Amino acid sequence: MSTIREVLTVFVGQAGTQISNACWELFCLEHGIEPDGNFKKEYEPLGNKFKAFFTQSQKGLFTPRTIVIDLEPTVIDEIRTGAYKELFQPDSLITGNEDAADNFARGYYSLGQEAIDITLDRIRKICENCSNLNAFIVFRSVGGGTGRGFTTLLLEKLSKDYPKKLKLDFAVYPAPNISTVIVEPYNAVLATHGTMDYVDCCFIVDNEALYDICARKLEIHGPMYTSLNRLQAQIVSNITASMRFESAINLNLEEIQTNLIPFPRLHFPLMAFAPIMPSYKAAYANISVQQITSDCFDPANHMVRCDPRIGAYLSCCLIYRGNIKSKSEINNAISFLKNTRSIRFVNWAPTGFKTGLNCLPTVTVPGGDLAPSKRTVTNLSNNTAIKHAWTRLALKFDLMCQKKAFFHHYLAEGMEEGIFADCRANISALLKDYNEVET
Repeated sequence: MSTIREVLTVFVGQAGTQISNACWELFCLEHGIEPDGNFKKEYEPLGNKFKAFFTQSQKGLFTPRTIVIDLEPTVIDEIRTGAYKELFQPDSLITGNEDAADNFARGYYSLGQEAIDITLDRIRKICENCSNLNAFIVFRSVGGGTGRGFTTLLLEKLSKDYPKKLKLDFAVYPAPNISTVIVEPYNAVLATHGTMDYVDCCFIVDNEALYDICARKLEIHGPMYTSLNRLQAQIVSNITASMRFESAINLNLEEIQTNLIPFPRLHFPLMAFAPIMPSYKAAYANISVQQITSDCFDPANHMVRCDPRIGAYLSCCLIYRGNIKSKSEINNAISFLKNTRSIRFVNWAPTGFKTGLNCLPTVTVPGGDLAPSKRTVTNLSNNTAIKHAWTRLALKFDLMCQKKAFFHHYLAEGMEEGIFADCRANISALLKDYNEVET
């Protein structure tokens, strides 16, 4: 059996497709793979673990082990005509003819049913060519239709067909004060309910937090989605670095999931990254291990708009990359944090830190917003403060649901009215779960 743990990435909907652009741009830079799939020989000393994410074609070219799907073709057509058009296998890009119109029910019940068989068939063919398939990593947004409805349907099928494989979800959730879709609260609650039992770990991002980071940290005013997605790609890169490179202190996906998720339902970790700074500040910044460790607990560095200081930590994974001489530097930084008492763990898990270290520094996109750094850290933390995001979402859901506003759009696609109440009850149960573990 291969020692390389292979991963299949699935990018769904418009948001997922745009995130795929940022992720594969970064992964290709890290591993020395050209936009046409050719491998740069100077990267050979880094080993062949990059095959966790890439597969080799009969012509010797490397192509992503991925599926990118949207129910309408516009965004994926940009990949087919863009700089990386030769990188992807044509059958890994799947499009329909009609979008889900920001309607969960269209993505799940009607249009999604038409696309699910071809998607599962493509996934099956990829999986059959794997010798040691380890995980599925799904990227989507939960505010509109395709990323919510279709992804819920897809995750249900994957759980049935591949029950023992890890399933990680990177989900863009509705932001508190930025709404691009009126029915976002419906879609988000329906998607959360639908995937509660089918995802092992769901990493949450919201665009408002990413906009704030771009404005305050990177000094970009009116950032494009490219800037937001590149930030997410850096975190995905750090989380998966130990799978793709040899690591000093290994931290694979199973270890991350085992250490972050104490109870199956409470599988919504927060993500933070440090340092985040524009290039002109990099030469003057303090990028010590202690400083970046402290920064990654700052609410301003988190990818979700909530304050972890008002919650309690259930667990925490710190993934370091770059020039760090020994684990003692990391231990000293964590001890400093504990002594300042700026972070609070629940009583039954007082020590809850897990660390990983990869000596290769992060790679940044040339000409991008983020400054290169000789050392970085990603903080993945399970914190009860996330319940405030669920509370906000539930309130917006209730306000519309009381009037049965927009119900007819969902019912017309084959959804039953009682599902709204079931989903809302599940969110209430989730909030109760967080309250219980915090006491």
